[in-house]
Amino acid sequence: MQNLFNIEHWANPEYFYLLLLIPLLVVWYWFRHNKTQAEVRYSGIAAFAEVNKSPRTWLIHGLFALRLLALSLIIIALARPQYTSSKQNIQIEGIDIVMALDVSGSMLARDFQPDRLEAAKDVAEDFIKGRPDDRISIVIFSGEAFTQVPLTTDHDMISNLFKEIKSGMIEDGTAIGDGLATAVSRLKDSEAISKVIILITDGVNNSGSVDPMSAAEMAKMFGIRVYAVGIGSMGMAPYPVQTPYGIQLQQMKVQIDEELLQKIAAMTGGKYFRADNNKKLRDIYQEIDQMERSKIDVQEFKKKHESYLPFALAAFILLAFEILLRYLYFKRIP
Repeated sequence: MQNLFNIEHWANPEYFYLLLLIPLLVVWYWFRHNKTQAEVRYSGIAAFAEVNKSPRTWLIHGLFALRLLALSLIIIALARPQYTSSKQNIQIEGIDIVMALDVSGSMLARDFQPDRLEAAKDVAEDFIKGRPDDRISIVIFSGEAFTQVPLTTDHDMISNLFKEIKSGMIEDGTAIGDGLATAVSRLKDSEAISKVIILITDGVNNSGSVDPMSAAEMAKMFGIRVYAVGIGSMGMAPYPVQTPYGIQLQQMKVQIDEELLQKIAAMTGGKYFRADNNKKLRDIYQEIDQMERSKIDVQEFKKKHESYLPFALAAFILLAFEILLRYLYFKRIP
């Protein structure tokens, strides 16, 4: 009931022009009523002096009033009154974060449980849940890069889209420069004081069109810090390899360009981490979680709710009541 008096928007306000019919119907009713009055010729009024008019003579006009009120409520329902359940602008404590995740084939190595990619997704998802006030974006890269999720505070949506990230979604390779440049493009127009990229990779830059150090220069220019995470055990790691006998694990050397990642982090004022197991990866995210926060303005999407139903229901009740009165209490006998 409170929402009936908290209408913020009309979806079809043009229907209010139909209310102009109400005074026209009143005029029509008045002329019609006067025209249908019975006329009796008599020589005097003395015989009728003591006759009192029945209340029905006046109450019958209430039927027309009920019908007009029902019509007005139907017009209001057609105009579709709406209210919103959220405020548009809020100020929150947080930072803007882009998570650039390597999804190349090497991320399927089993030195993490169940593999590097799934471990990185699980820990990143827990990290996001622990920072409800931050705007977060997801960029994935392999032989090329693209934005999986733009900057948003809708962490439920991020969680759902995380499940869709798989190795093989894009051309294989390790385009660290492209992944970093795409992440920078997500943050370059941000007005947040703190802008951070968490770059997760397990390899050496071997594809793409953007040089990693050039992408780092762009990040520095826009005041973006890069926290680089090299993910992979020391030495050798078991990789799934397709053989004539099915997929088998083979020990292969772990190659991470730590020198490059260290330079990127140092140039942008960030930090480089090396994760060689699941626990170390979680510890790294906990350390990053201690980053400073700053106030940013967020525009939330408004969720609109329809409020026409009470008006339509009231109109139906009035029409039903008017019909009952007309054919029961005010029933005319021919």
